[in-house]
Amino acid sequence: MPPSSPLLLFDFRAPAAVGEWQAIDDRVMGGLSLSRMRHDPAGHAVFEGSVSLAQGGGFASVRSQPAARGLAGAQHGFIELRGEGKRYKLSLLAGDALDGIPHQMSFTPGPTWQTLYLPLRDFRASFRGRELPGATAIDPARIRQLGLLIGERQAGPFALEIRRIGLA
Repeated sequence: MPPSSPLLLFDFRAPAAVGEWQAIDDRVMGGLSLSRMRHDPAGHAVFEGSVSLAQGGGFASVRSQPAARGLAGAQHGFIELRGEGKRYKLSLLAGDALDGIPHQMSFTPGPTWQTLYLPLRDFRASFRGRELPGATAIDPARIRQLGLLIGERQAGPFALEIRRIGLA
């Protein structure tokens, strides 16, 4: 259900919005995957690259720079996007550390523009791809970083187009 007063965190119609994101790929552990976030002149961002399973790899991700991005009382994360049918994750982090604990939820976008509303209660804490049972839920008021990730042994090229990301 669409919210009445969302907090728009990233509006990728503005080219500068992609400058707040950096790649964090499996290269940090010796893998060969490679990704980036770029602005498309059509007025959206593209999270693109290639996932390689070689050398123990298997994921590509981008993450926003830390900043105050929370909204007390938020019930959903929302993302306006389109994709090629691969499975991705949206990550929310409450801290500023590079190796912090993300709360993640998977989604699979179709080829037409759509807005997904992802219930924050369904985001699960994970560490290095493994769910942390018993972890506390994400506090939406404390969100500092967002991320996008592709993994799950989905080798090959990918491209996810994004117009907006926010909380509601």
